[in-house]
Amino acid sequence: MIKIDYLIIGQGLAGSLLAWELIQRQQKVIVIDNNQVNASSVAAGLINPVTGMRFVKSTDVDLLLPTAIDFYQKLAEYFKQTFYVEKPMLRLIRNIKELSACEKRFKDKAYNPYLENIIPLHPDINSSLGLLKQNKTAYLLTVPLLAALKDYFINLDIYINTHFQYDSIKLSPVLQWKKFQPKGIIFCEGHFATKNPWFSSLPFQLVKGEIITATAKEKIQPSILNYGNWFIPLNEKKFRTGATFDRENININVTLSAKKQLLDSLKQVYPRLQIEQIINQQAGIRPTTLDKMPFVGQHPNHPELTIFNGFGSKGSLQIPWHCQRFADNLLIKTPLHSSSDIQRYHALF
Repeated sequence: MIKIDYLIIGQGLAGSLLAWELIQRQQKVIVIDNNQVNASSVAAGLINPVTGMRFVKSTDVDLLLPTAIDFYQKLAEYFKQTFYVEKPMLRLIRNIKELSACEKRFKDKAYNPYLENIIPLHPDINSSLGLLKQNKTAYLLTVPLLAALKDYFINLDIYINTHFQYDSIKLSPVLQWKKFQPKGIIFCEGHFATKNPWFSSLPFQLVKGEIITATAKEKIQPSILNYGNWFIPLNEKKFRTGATFDRENININVTLSAKKQLLDSLKQVYPRLQIEQIINQQAGIRPTTLDKMPFVGQHPNHPELTIFNGFGSKGSLQIPWHCQRFADNLLIKTPLHSSSDIQRYHALF
């Protein structure tokens, strides 16, 4: 038997960043991946500190954002690649109610770092009530980041590509998976957790989202746009737009209806944009949760089994801070934040 510290199931953003964090803390880990499409490999990685119709700061963003920036900067330095791309966001103000809410936020000093001003007119964007310019917005290049971490795990000989089966885990007399004897198993499976025999009772609320990557005939405007959907410029002519929101059809099949909805919505806001080529259309399943907070922690009846999941559309922002806190919990028994600890759903197990 090979003794290790943790077996990590899943190489999406949650599993990859947690594995990196544990390795930095001198832990022996094995990462299991089955190359199935996960939300991280499709997601735009958008980071937006102020959201919603009432322009509310994301929960704990003043803690989460500096941690995320520092975390991704360290990864960039190690891999000599840029993963975190900071760009201002222009948010379309769609009605008088939103305009009023926006003006209210300008009077709150807590929002000063994130909200700059209202742009009344824009040469390219239809905006009868103006555009709110937001700062500290960004996107994460998730695909290059996951590829770099996968190569890193392979070079350390800690990456296993296999179709993981739950019944291959032995809980007694000692925890065991194949030839490995870990102290604990951490499930970072995204939406596949709804099939996990130990954690499927948690109240996930899965959402399918579709995204289009395309090029324009001419140079595009350089800011992220938020108009109900979003537009992210990747270079002078290449961009991504998304995402649809579908709770009914939980699959990874792309649809013509989603393509039409995304392109029609973009054309209405950005009429000057002329698409040259649609490079691809992708669908992913977000592991969102009932209370919009992550699922982190130990199974109440099998503490050697843990979960690190449920980050939904805010994973790029939330995961770095939560993986540091979870590593603290695993290694020095620091209590988890009550809002993410799965013990809040103890009665469901």
